[in-house]
Amino acid sequence: MEGVEEPGLSAAVSASLGGAATVALAPEPAADDPIDEAAAPIDDRRDRLLAGLTLIAGVALLLGLPFALKAGAEFFLPVTISLVIAIALIPILEWLERRRLPSWLASLICVISFLALANVALAAIIVPAIEFFRKLPERIDRIQTNLAPLLDLYQTLEKYLNRTITHLANAQPVKAAPTAAVAPPGSLLELAATSAPAAIVQVFFGVLVVFFFLAGWSRTRRNTITSRQSFGGAMATARVIQDVVDDVSAYLGTITMINVVLGAIVGTALWAIGMPYPAMWGGIVALLNYVPYFGPIVAALLLAIGGLMTFDDIWYALFPAFIMIGCHLLEANVVTPLIVGHRLTINPVMILISLSFWSWVWGTPGALLAVPLLIIIQTVVGAAGKPDIAGFLFERGTLVRERPKPRFSLRRN
Repeated sequence: MEGVEEPGLSAAVSASLGGAATVALAPEPAADDPIDEAAAPIDDRRDRLLAGLTLIAGVALLLGLPFALKAGAEFFLPVTISLVIAIALIPILEWLERRRLPSWLASLICVISFLALANVALAAIIVPAIEFFRKLPERIDRIQTNLAPLLDLYQTLEKYLNRTITHLANAQPVKAAPTAAVAPPGSLLELAATSAPAAIVQVFFGVLVVFFFLAGWSRTRRNTITSRQSFGGAMATARVIQDVVDDVSAYLGTITMINVVLGAIVGTALWAIGMPYPAMWGGIVALLNYVPYFGPIVAALLLAIGGLMTFDDIWYALFPAFIMIGCHLLEANVVTPLIVGHRLTINPVMILISLSFWSWVWGTPGALLAVPLLIIIQTVVGAAGKPDIAGFLFERGTLVRERPKPRFSLRRN
């Protein structure tokens, strides 16, 4: 009898087959087996092809996604803003639900509270800003007069630069064209009514997304966790969801508190030196401080323009910008590191990349969303693990199947 028999299994199988068969282990395939030698390269080529196609599909997705987001900004931007706002409001929602409030009522309270705060911010910032900067054409002559001493300091520069600056310093004041007085909007509702219909639809759509996301948050989270097939998967999913909520809400809540205090301090200082609309300027400083690095620079430039429009002496006119710069340096180097600590520390290079990317995709709203979106992406990627592209390509990654082990075979005598 050929092969190596196993007595118990062989007897049972022989009895079932009428004694005509025995069970034996198949011999190891020979090294020069033509079937195995032909099958191994085919498997390797197939695995390499699948790896290449997967990589190409991933690269194509990464390259095409930004253009899709930019082209579909009318849809993706309000959805993204709504989701970020909803995630930031989840701690308030959960606090209300722990007080035995129904989910829909807690969600409604969160949405109404946010809209009320947005309306207050509009009344404090946008309405006075429209009125103040409408006077810019009338104040060009004062700005030129204030800038003349600074321009005179550069008389010794190159001839071309000297001639250009002198021309700007001696330019005649620009006469503002007569325009009809238009009253600025007084509330968020009035601003929406005077905006394009598409903006109204987007605002209404965003409010609905926030409400329904919050109303179904508890149920969605529970279903997402319980639908995992293993306890470890359920725990990992719960941990990622909680980390995203905690990090985004902690960042936005902490930064909002810091920015409001910074705006209040700057506004109070501007009120003390006689700057008009101090609440507006404080709100502008608080809003632009959400944009790392570039926001405070823009706020200082706007304050410099406002000071040049208001005061006659150039150094006194630039004093509001100096106040803003000093307060920001104190906040960025002392207050924020002390409060935020190391938990929400983000790589500055990643912040700059995120700012450039989302600003290119969605403009100013994208710049405001850059850091929250970066936090969400980093949290998810950190939980899922970084992809090992080199190992996937050069070490026959996860698409390679193991070769089948020798199995029992039936042989006839």
